[in-house]
Amino acid sequence: MGLNPVILQVVGYQNSGKTTLVCRLIEEASKQKLRVGTIKHHGHGGAPISKPIKDSDKHYAAGAAISAVEGDGVMHLTAQLDETDPEFMLSFLTRLPLDVILIEGYKAWHYPKVVLLRDEKDEELLDQVNQTIAVISQQQPTYSMDFPFFNRQDEQSYLSWLLEYIRGQKHE
Repeated sequence: MGLNPVILQVVGYQNSGKTTLVCRLIEEASKQKLRVGTIKHHGHGGAPISKPIKDSDKHYAAGAAISAVEGDGVMHLTAQLDETDPEFMLSFLTRLPLDVILIEGYKAWHYPKVVLLRDEKDEELLDQVNQTIAVISQQQPTYSMDFPFFNRQDEQSYLSWLLEYIRGQKHE
């Protein structure tokens, strides 16, 4: 574990299975003793809603730019970010003792991506993103690819491949 984590994005249109894949990848990486951090793009418009029930939430609601609470080695953080620099979250996480950072969404970011396709219509996404390393879909895409394709039903294959990819990047 070092301060140079592998960065991997999971992208796809709404309801393509991004959160499910990220959660499964976190579970499997954690079993292999990899420390995982995540960033999720709240793509529903507006700020994520949180009920201020804890003191740290009250600090944030009162105007603190960053509010953190720690207990028993666990820290929860809330921060107001400059909308013109969303990569602040990533620069913050890269300073933590993590092995991998999984980014859910942010299609325009320039990091290695796993692209999730729901159907043939979603293949247009492959022309819109960069650094695709793998595609997961219910059916073989008609798109000509220079990267691996995995059937969504073959979870063990794509999880194994992704964990091997992460481990390989850690050793470069």
